[in-house]
Amino acid sequence: MHLRFKKEWELPESAVTPESYYRKRREFLKTVGLGVAGWAFGGSSLFAATGGFPTKLNPNYPPGDLKVTPYEFITSYNNFYEFGLEKDEPKVNANKGWKSEPWTVEIAGEVRNPMKIDVNDLIAKVGGIEQRVYRHRCVEAWSMVVPWDGFPLAKLVALADPKAEAKFLRMTTFFDPKNVPGQRTDALDWPYVEGLRLDEANHELAFIATGIYGEPIPNQNGAPLRLVVPWKYGFKGVKSIVKFEFTTRQPRNTWNVMAPREYGFYANVNPTVAHPRWSQATERVIGAGFRAVRQDTLMFNGYEKQVAGLYAGLDLRKNY
Repeated sequence: MHLRFKKEWELPESAVTPESYYRKRREFLKTVGLGVAGWAFGGSSLFAATGGFPTKLNPNYPPGDLKVTPYEFITSYNNFYEFGLEKDEPKVNANKGWKSEPWTVEIAGEVRNPMKIDVNDLIAKVGGIEQRVYRHRCVEAWSMVVPWDGFPLAKLVALADPKAEAKFLRMTTFFDPKNVPGQRTDALDWPYVEGLRLDEANHELAFIATGIYGEPIPNQNGAPLRLVVPWKYGFKGVKSIVKFEFTTRQPRNTWNVMAPREYGFYANVNPTVAHPRWSQATERVIGAGFRAVRQDTLMFNGYEKQVAGLYAGLDLRKNY
Protein backbone atom coordinates (compact mmCIF):
# COMPACT_ATOMS: atom_id res chain seq x y z
CA MET A 1 0.00 0.00 0.00
CA HIS A 2 1.32 3.44 -0.96
CA LEU A 3 1.07 6.05 1.77
CA ARG A 4 1.18 9.72 0.83
CA PHE A 5 1.91 12.26 3.56
CA LYS A 6 0.48 15.72 3.23
CA LYS A 7 3.09 18.39 2.56
CA GLU A 8 3.11 21.54 4.67
CA TRP A 9 2.18 23.83 1.79
CA GLU A 10 -0.99 21.94 0.85
CA LEU A 11 -4.05 24.03 1.58
CA PRO A 12 -6.84 23.26 4.02
CA GLU A 13 -10.41 23.47 2.79
CA SER A 14 -11.01 26.41 5.12
CA ALA A 15 -8.54 28.48 3.07
CA VAL A 16 -10.45 28.36 -0.18
CA THR A 17 -13.84 28.74 -1.90
CA PRO A 18 -16.14 26.40 -3.86
CA GLU A 19 -14.64 23.84 -6.25
CA SER A 20 -17.96 23.92 -8.14
CA TYR A 21 -16.64 26.89 -10.12
CA TYR A 22 -13.88 24.67 -11.48
CA ARG A 23 -16.05 21.67 -12.31
CA LYS A 24 -18.87 23.72 -13.87
CA ARG A 25 -16.46 25.59 -16.13
CA ARG A 26 -14.80 22.37 -17.32
CA GLU A 27 -18.17 20.75 -17.95
CA PHE A 28 -19.32 23.78 -19.91
CA LEU A 29 -16.31 23.53 -22.21
CA LYS A 30 -17.09 19.89 -22.88
CA THR A 31 -20.76 20.66 -23.52
CA VAL A 32 -20.08 23.27 -26.19
CA GLY A 33 -17.45 21.05 -27.79
CA LEU A 34 -14.41 23.25 -27.21
CA GLY A 35 -11.09 22.18 -25.81
CA VAL A 36 -9.59 24.50 -23.23
CA ALA A 37 -7.16 25.80 -25.82
CA GLY A 38 -9.98 26.93 -28.07
CA TRP A 39 -12.10 28.93 -25.64
CA ALA A 40 -11.40 32.53 -24.70
CA PHE A 41 -12.35 34.17 -21.42
CA GLY A 42 -12.27 37.81 -20.43
CA GLY A 43 -12.67 39.02 -24.03
CA SER A 44 -9.45 37.58 -25.43
CA SER A 45 -9.84 35.64 -28.68
CA LEU A 46 -6.37 34.10 -29.02
CA PHE A 47 -3.99 32.37 -26.68
CA ALA A 48 -0.32 31.82 -27.40
CA ALA A 49 0.46 29.12 -24.83
CA THR A 50 -2.01 26.40 -25.76
CA GLY A 51 0.51 23.56 -25.49
CA GLY A 52 0.01 20.88 -22.88
CA PHE A 53 -3.71 21.31 -22.21
CA PRO A 54 -5.60 19.60 -20.73
CA THR A 55 -3.15 19.34 -17.86
CA LYS A 56 -2.56 16.55 -15.39
CA LEU A 57 -2.44 17.06 -11.65
CA ASN A 58 0.94 16.92 -9.96
CA PRO A 59 0.08 14.72 -6.95
CA ASN A 60 2.49 16.69 -4.75
CA TYR A 61 0.42 19.88 -5.19
CA PRO A 62 -3.13 18.55 -5.37
CA PRO A 63 -6.18 20.71 -5.82
CA GLY A 64 -8.27 17.53 -5.64
CA ASP A 65 -11.53 18.59 -4.06
CA LEU A 66 -10.01 21.72 -2.54
CA LYS A 67 -11.88 24.93 -3.14
CA VAL A 68 -9.97 27.79 -4.72
CA THR A 69 -10.57 31.50 -5.28
CA PRO A 70 -13.25 31.75 -7.99
CA TYR A 71 -12.06 32.28 -11.55
CA GLU A 72 -14.05 35.51 -11.77
CA PHE A 73 -12.05 37.08 -8.93
CA ILE A 74 -8.68 35.84 -10.14
CA THR A 75 -9.25 37.26 -13.63
CA SER A 76 -10.84 40.58 -12.68
CA TYR A 77 -8.80 41.74 -9.67
CA ASN A 78 -5.31 42.31 -11.04
CA ASN A 79 -2.20 44.43 -10.73
CA PHE A 80 -0.87 44.80 -14.27
CA TYR A 81 0.11 48.45 -14.62
CA GLU A 82 0.83 48.07 -18.31
CA PHE A 83 -2.95 47.92 -18.70
CA GLY A 84 -4.09 50.35 -16.01
CA LEU A 85 -3.65 51.35 -12.40
CA GLU A 86 -7.04 50.17 -11.12
CA LYS A 87 -7.68 46.51 -10.34
CA ASP A 88 -10.50 46.16 -12.89
CA GLU A 89 -8.72 47.89 -15.79
CA PRO A 90 -6.40 45.08 -16.97
CA LYS A 91 -9.32 42.78 -17.81
CA VAL A 92 -10.66 45.41 -20.18
CA ASN A 93 -7.51 47.00 -21.56
CA ALA A 94 -5.51 43.80 -22.03
CA ASN A 95 -8.14 42.60 -24.48
CA LYS A 96 -8.37 45.70 -26.68
CA GLY A 97 -6.09 44.83 -29.55
CA TRP A 98 -3.09 43.54 -27.65
CA LYS A 99 -2.32 39.95 -28.59
CA SER A 100 -0.35 37.35 -26.70
CA GLU A 101 -0.20 35.23 -29.84
CA PRO A 102 2.19 34.44 -31.47
CA TRP A 103 4.85 34.70 -28.75
CA THR A 104 8.60 34.23 -28.89
CA VAL A 105 10.75 33.71 -25.80
CA GLU A 106 14.47 34.47 -25.67
CA ILE A 107 16.90 32.62 -23.39
CA ALA A 108 20.17 34.54 -23.21
CA GLY A 109 23.13 35.55 -21.10
CA GLU A 110 25.60 33.24 -19.38
CA VAL A 111 24.23 30.00 -20.83
CA ARG A 112 25.48 27.23 -23.07
CA ASN A 113 22.18 26.89 -24.88
CA PRO A 114 20.89 30.35 -25.88
CA MET A 115 17.80 30.38 -28.06
CA LYS A 116 14.76 32.18 -29.37
CA ILE A 117 11.82 29.85 -29.28
CA ASP A 118 8.04 29.84 -29.75
CA VAL A 119 6.23 29.49 -26.45
CA ASN A 120 4.58 26.19 -27.41
CA ASP A 121 7.89 24.73 -28.55
CA LEU A 122 9.34 25.78 -25.18
CA ILE A 123 6.51 24.01 -23.36
CA ALA A 124 7.23 20.86 -25.36
CA LYS A 125 10.96 21.03 -24.64
CA VAL A 126 10.44 21.25 -20.88
CA GLY A 127 8.14 18.24 -20.95
CA GLY A 128 4.71 19.85 -20.91
CA ILE A 129 2.71 21.38 -18.09
CA GLU A 130 1.02 20.35 -14.86
CA GLN A 131 -1.47 21.67 -12.31
CA ARG A 132 -0.56 23.12 -8.91
CA VAL A 133 -2.46 25.08 -6.26
CA TYR A 134 -0.55 27.88 -4.54
CA ARG A 135 -1.25 30.64 -2.08
CA HIS A 136 -0.80 34.12 -3.57
CA ARG A 137 0.05 37.07 -1.31
CA CYS A 138 0.17 40.62 -2.67
CA VAL A 139 2.44 43.24 -1.06
CA GLU A 140 -0.76 45.31 -0.68
CA ALA A 141 -1.88 42.87 2.07
CA TRP A 142 -4.48 40.89 0.17
CA SER A 143 -4.38 37.24 -0.85
CA MET A 144 -5.88 34.57 -3.08
CA VAL A 145 -5.54 30.84 -3.65
CA VAL A 146 -4.83 30.11 -7.31
CA PRO A 147 -4.87 26.85 -9.30
CA TRP A 148 -1.98 27.39 -11.72
CA ASP A 149 -1.03 25.37 -14.78
CA GLY A 150 2.56 25.49 -16.00
CA PHE A 151 6.01 24.01 -15.49
CA PRO A 152 8.81 24.22 -12.90
CA LEU A 153 11.18 27.09 -13.61
CA ALA A 154 14.03 24.67 -12.88
CA LYS A 155 13.23 22.89 -16.15
CA LEU A 156 13.83 26.09 -18.10
CA VAL A 157 17.07 26.62 -16.18
CA ALA A 158 18.19 23.10 -17.11
CA LEU A 159 17.27 23.70 -20.76
CA ALA A 160 19.36 26.88 -20.81
CA ASP A 161 22.32 25.08 -19.20
CA PRO A 162 23.80 28.09 -17.35
CA LYS A 163 27.54 28.55 -17.08
CA ALA A 164 29.26 28.47 -13.70
CA GLU A 165 29.44 32.27 -13.56
CA ALA A 166 25.65 32.64 -13.83
CA LYS A 167 24.30 33.59 -10.40
CA PHE A 168 20.98 35.34 -11.18
CA LEU A 169 18.05 35.11 -13.56
CA ARG A 170 16.70 38.37 -15.00
CA MET A 171 13.20 38.23 -16.53
CA THR A 172 11.75 40.93 -18.76
CA THR A 173 8.20 41.51 -19.92
CA PHE A 174 7.14 42.73 -23.38
CA PHE A 175 7.32 46.32 -24.61
CA ASP A 176 4.45 47.39 -26.89
CA PRO A 177 3.45 51.00 -26.14
CA LYS A 178 1.40 51.24 -29.35
CA ASN A 179 -1.15 48.75 -28.02
CA VAL A 180 -0.55 49.03 -24.29
CA PRO A 181 -1.74 52.25 -22.61
CA GLY A 182 0.32 52.00 -19.44
CA GLN A 183 3.57 51.78 -21.35
CA ARG A 184 2.87 55.21 -22.84
CA THR A 185 3.09 56.70 -19.33
CA ASP A 186 5.93 57.21 -16.87
CA ALA A 187 4.18 55.21 -14.14
CA LEU A 188 7.13 52.79 -14.15
CA ASP A 189 10.39 52.33 -16.01
CA TRP A 190 9.29 50.07 -18.88
CA PRO A 191 9.62 47.23 -19.70
CA TYR A 192 8.99 45.55 -16.35
CA VAL A 193 11.95 43.58 -15.00
CA GLU A 194 12.24 41.07 -12.18
CA GLY A 195 14.94 38.74 -10.96
CA LEU A 196 15.81 35.78 -8.79
CA ARG A 197 18.96 34.25 -7.45
CA LEU A 198 19.72 31.11 -9.40
CA ASP A 199 19.17 28.89 -6.36
CA GLU A 200 15.71 30.46 -5.95
CA ALA A 201 14.95 29.83 -9.62
CA ASN A 202 15.92 26.18 -9.15
CA HIS A 203 13.73 25.68 -6.09
CA GLU A 204 10.94 23.14 -6.60
CA LEU A 205 8.22 25.70 -5.81
CA ALA A 206 9.35 28.25 -8.44
CA PHE A 207 6.94 27.95 -11.35
CA ILE A 208 6.21 29.37 -14.79
CA ALA A 209 2.45 29.61 -15.23
CA THR A 210 0.81 29.24 -18.63
CA GLY A 211 -2.70 28.66 -17.36
CA ILE A 212 -5.30 29.07 -14.62
CA TYR A 213 -8.06 26.61 -13.76
CA GLY A 214 -6.86 24.18 -16.44
CA GLU A 215 -7.18 26.79 -19.20
CA PRO A 216 -4.66 29.05 -20.97
CA ILE A 217 -3.88 32.07 -18.85
CA PRO A 218 -5.86 35.21 -19.84
CA ASN A 219 -4.07 38.33 -21.04
CA GLN A 220 -4.87 40.26 -17.87
CA ASN A 221 -3.19 37.59 -15.74
CA GLY A 222 0.07 37.63 -17.68
CA ALA A 223 -0.38 35.57 -20.85
CA PRO A 224 1.32 33.57 -22.08
CA LEU A 225 4.05 33.11 -19.44
CA ARG A 226 4.30 34.52 -15.94
CA LEU A 227 6.50 33.79 -12.96
CA VAL A 228 4.97 32.32 -9.79
CA VAL A 229 7.08 32.24 -6.62
CA PRO A 230 4.51 31.62 -3.89
CA TRP A 231 6.75 32.47 -0.94
CA LYS A 232 7.32 36.00 -2.28
CA TYR A 233 5.04 39.01 -2.70
CA GLY A 234 3.08 39.07 -5.92
CA PHE A 235 5.02 41.87 -7.61
CA LYS A 236 7.88 39.39 -8.09
CA GLY A 237 5.60 37.48 -10.46
CA VAL A 238 6.62 39.21 -13.68
CA LYS A 239 3.97 38.74 -16.36
CA SER A 240 4.05 38.17 -20.13
CA ILE A 241 7.74 37.28 -20.14
CA VAL A 242 9.72 37.65 -23.36
CA LYS A 243 13.26 37.17 -22.08
CA PHE A 244 15.09 35.02 -19.53
CA GLU A 245 18.64 36.30 -19.10
CA PHE A 246 21.21 34.59 -16.88
CA THR A 247 23.53 37.14 -15.30
CA THR A 248 26.55 37.42 -13.03
CA ARG A 249 25.15 40.41 -11.14
CA GLN A 250 21.92 40.93 -9.23
CA PRO A 251 19.32 42.54 -11.51
CA ARG A 252 17.66 45.84 -10.61
CA ASN A 253 13.99 44.91 -10.43
CA THR A 254 11.47 47.53 -11.52
CA TRP A 255 9.79 48.29 -8.20
CA ASN A 256 13.11 48.43 -6.37
CA VAL A 257 14.30 51.05 -8.87
CA MET A 258 11.04 52.96 -8.48
CA ALA A 259 10.86 52.93 -4.66
CA PRO A 260 13.86 51.23 -3.03
CA ARG A 261 12.71 51.93 0.55
CA GLU A 262 9.43 50.15 -0.09
CA TYR A 263 10.27 47.26 -2.43
CA GLY A 264 13.36 45.13 -2.12
CA PHE A 265 14.96 42.57 -4.38
CA TYR A 266 13.99 39.56 -2.29
CA ALA A 267 10.34 40.45 -1.53
CA ASN A 268 9.88 37.43 0.73
CA VAL A 269 6.53 37.42 2.52
CA ASN A 270 7.35 38.41 6.08
CA PRO A 271 4.63 39.42 8.57
CA THR A 272 7.24 40.86 10.96
CA VAL A 273 8.56 43.43 8.47
CA ALA A 274 6.02 46.16 7.74
CA HIS A 275 5.78 48.02 4.49
CA PRO A 276 6.63 51.68 5.22
CA ARG A 277 2.97 52.58 4.72
CA TRP A 278 1.08 49.57 6.13
CA SER A 279 1.41 46.41 8.21
CA GLN A 280 2.11 43.01 6.65
CA ALA A 281 0.93 41.09 9.71
CA THR A 282 -2.51 40.27 8.29
CA GLU A 283 -4.20 40.02 4.91
CA ARG A 284 -7.61 40.43 3.30
CA VAL A 285 -8.75 37.29 1.48
CA ILE A 286 -10.20 38.16 -1.92
CA GLY A 287 -13.60 36.59 -2.38
CA ALA A 288 -14.28 36.21 1.33
CA GLY A 289 -16.40 39.37 1.50
CA PHE A 290 -15.66 42.78 2.96
CA ARG A 291 -16.94 41.77 6.40
CA ALA A 292 -14.66 38.76 6.61
CA VAL A 293 -12.05 38.77 9.36
CA ARG A 294 -8.52 39.40 8.10
CA GLN A 295 -6.32 36.36 8.44
CA ASP A 296 -2.81 36.24 9.85
CA THR A 297 -0.05 36.28 7.27
CA LEU A 298 2.34 33.33 7.48
CA MET A 299 6.10 33.59 7.21
CA PHE A 300 7.13 32.96 3.60
CA ASN A 301 3.38 32.78 2.89
CA GLY A 302 3.16 29.36 4.52
CA TYR A 303 6.18 27.84 2.75
CA GLU A 304 8.73 28.46 5.51
CA LYS A 305 9.81 24.84 5.93
CA GLN A 306 10.48 24.56 2.22
CA VAL A 307 12.36 27.80 1.52
CA ALA A 308 13.84 29.15 4.77
CA GLY A 309 17.09 27.32 4.09
CA LEU A 310 17.66 29.50 1.02
CA TYR A 311 18.16 32.48 3.31
CA ALA A 312 20.19 31.01 6.17
CA GLY A 313 22.37 33.75 7.65
CA LEU A 314 20.67 36.50 5.65
CA ASP A 315 19.19 39.42 7.60
CA LEU A 316 15.61 39.39 6.30
CA ARG A 317 14.84 42.80 7.79
CA LYS A 318 17.58 44.44 5.75
CA ASN A 319 17.16 42.19 2.72
CA TYR A 320 13.42 42.67 2.34
